[in-house]
Amino acid sequence: MQNSYVIDRRLNGKNKSAVNRRRFLERYKKHIKKAVNEAVNRRSITDMEKGESITIPSRDIQEPHFSHGQGGQRTFVNPGNKEFSQGDRLRKPQGGGAGGNGSGQGASDSGEGMDEFTFNISQDEFLEFLFEDLALPNMVQKELREMEEFTYRRAGYSTQGTPAKMNIVRSLRNAHARRIAMTGSSRRRIKELTAELESLEAKGPLADDEVRIEEITDQIERIKRKMAGIPFIDDFDLRFNRHEKQPIPTNAAVMFCLMDVSGSMTQSTKDIAKRFFLLLYMFLRRNYEKIEVVFIRHHTSAKEVDEEEFFYSRETGGTIVSSALKLTDEIIKHRYPPSAWNIYVAQASDGDNWNDDSPVCRKILTEAIMPLVQYYSYIEITPRDHQALWYEYESIYGDFPDQFSMEQIVEAGEIYPVFRKLFQRREAA
Repeated sequence: MQNSYVIDRRLNGKNKSAVNRRRFLERYKKHIKKAVNEAVNRRSITDMEKGESITIPSRDIQEPHFSHGQGGQRTFVNPGNKEFSQGDRLRKPQGGGAGGNGSGQGASDSGEGMDEFTFNISQDEFLEFLFEDLALPNMVQKELREMEEFTYRRAGYSTQGTPAKMNIVRSLRNAHARRIAMTGSSRRRIKELTAELESLEAKGPLADDEVRIEEITDQIERIKRKMAGIPFIDDFDLRFNRHEKQPIPTNAAVMFCLMDVSGSMTQSTKDIAKRFFLLLYMFLRRNYEKIEVVFIRHHTSAKEVDEEEFFYSRETGGTIVSSALKLTDEIIKHRYPPSAWNIYVAQASDGDNWNDDSPVCRKILTEAIMPLVQYYSYIEITPRDHQALWYEYESIYGDFPDQFSMEQIVEAGEIYPVFRKLFQRREAA
């Protein structure tokens, strides 16, 4: 059986390739998602912002084609033919198989075959599939103090503007109205003179009437010439579409990142915490334009730092978790009023804390922070049994099940699954 392949050789229009690529990615979304998840498991978190090579089995890729049965006479015109001329007789293939063996494409003598299709996705496409089904929980619409996005909306007409914004219909309507207003008295005068002229002509030929008829005729002509001198359209008639700049309501969110850098945090534990926050940081920057990130490090005392110091500076000391919670509460009250901001907090720790401080942490969270935030996530990075801080946080989870979540991470391979569990997309209540 012969196969006829249809190849579209028309030139692509503007942006057509981008549309076709988007359709291709949607069609093989299952394969791409699988490859992205496998890439996450073998990459380091700091190496996430790269593209990925995607392989699709050939059995999942099909091209539309027409098939012809055996027998009959057919005439072909094959482009690019350099071997045959018109009238040459060709032997008909036996069995309809490629290569004369009746099936398949034939085996490769090198042990390799064309069984898979491989292509690359860009960095943006990789991150899009990575964070596709994640979202900040409980995101609600709130007022923004500073609007940075605007749109232009129609706001009537103006007498000045650029030719591109000229409203032709409104301009012609104004010109027509102006001509009607300016010629109203003239048209009434012409109507009166015309009636008088008709009455004089009805009387018959009289010498005095002939003189009056000429005067009326001349007067009508002068009025008509005056009316014809009125311009069809004047600068006064022109109207231009007017647009006003109006702000677009958007969601404002702030994420607090709290990390323990005390002496109890080993270097491997700190690395896991850094990877978690790097993943969180990429997720926030990827999906939300109107979002701010506050970095807070703590041991016995807490301080707000920039991104560089948060991820890479080294400190040692004891652990007082409440210092970070107090600083978070102060920053919220001074800079991020809940009426204008969606507030989120993510905390990473190894669970160590002064025993007397853990109840203080629960009190600060329950009374001060949880009523103000949309979501609070806590990860404990330790292979050991839980300590007092975890059990205090469990009581908070019982009081705020929709706003508070907590998970444990033992090794680096659990970072991404825990991250997805904490920030999976939730249906609106």
